Amino acid sequence: MRKKRNWVVSMMIAFVVIFVSACGQSAHPVMGKPTIKIGYLPITHAGPLFMDAHLHGGEYENYHIELVKFNSWPDLMDALNTGRVDGASVLIQLAMKAKEKGIDLKALALGHKDGNVLISSKEIEHTHDLVGETFAIPHKYSTHNQLLYETLKNEGLSYEDVNIVEMPPAEMPAALAGNRIAGYVVAEPFGALGVKMETGHVLHHSEDIWPNSYCCVLVLRNDFIRNNETVTQEIVAQYLHAGELTSQKGEVVYEAFEQYMKVDRDVLDLSLEWTSFEDLRIEKEEYDKLRDLVLEMRLMENPPSYEEFVDNTFIDKVM
Repeated sequence: MRKKRNWVVSMMIAFVVIFVSACGQSAHPVMGKPTIKIGYLPITHAGPLFMDAHLHGGEYENYHIELVKFNSWPDLMDALNTGRVDGASVLIQLAMKAKEKGIDLKALALGHKDGNVLISSKEIEHTHDLVGETFAIPHKYSTHNQLLYETLKNEGLSYEDVNIVEMPPAEMPAALAGNRIAGYVVAEPFGALGVKMETGHVLHHSEDIWPNSYCCVLVLRNDFIRNNETVTQEIVAQYLHAGELTSQKGEVVYEAFEQYMKVDRDVLDLSLEWTSFEDLRIEKEEYDKLRDLVLEMRLMENPPSYEEFVDNTFIDKVM
């Protein structure tokens, strides 16, 4: 009798486990489709993601995309590295560092081209005026840090000639206005915001320092790519189309950006004027320049090679 009772209890437990598991599996997809979580920061350089999500509401034929907002690069990278998001629009150097540490990421497309500026106080008229001053960057692992390094090197100055500090992007315009820093270089729209606030001016545009420099990229975890090649192809195709539409400006662009970032329209106008979202293929020649500079600055010991890090399989089928 006891054996029969134990058998019944065991069957009931098994039923509950199966039922709960089934509920969990059916809750993850949206309308029977897989949900892909993509991390982002509310910056102009994530524009193709914003436009894509705005046009489709995150719903596609074979998948659903959920954009996950983060307020800092470390928080975003923690989620990406631990698999809490499937991909991200992220600083390329941060993704390279994660790859160096063993996180299997693949870069599938650029986030944008150009669109980075060095902003300084109005008292700073030339690069040499930065000697002994404090200058802000968003992160050590960023193109912004590299742009500052190249700017100083081009003028015969040393990186150590300037007091370089890391600062959250949103704090930079106010820090410049309060004379706590002499300038900053960061993702948009914070450069345009400093100009529109009339607290700073453009000391250099990125294309004047380092033409075709890469900044943000769209990355996905490689395990996701391997298990979802058809969906990945669709994601890249939609992303490139959204980038082209973003470059055309227009009312739909404002509507898309206003959903994901708080910015005055005149600031966004200037920010978009500086930034391109077309032709987002990651080229080997440009990537190798960036990688060589990473080594020169001793930011990493073994940054991933182009072949290890970039996957153009999907973008080439679209282009």
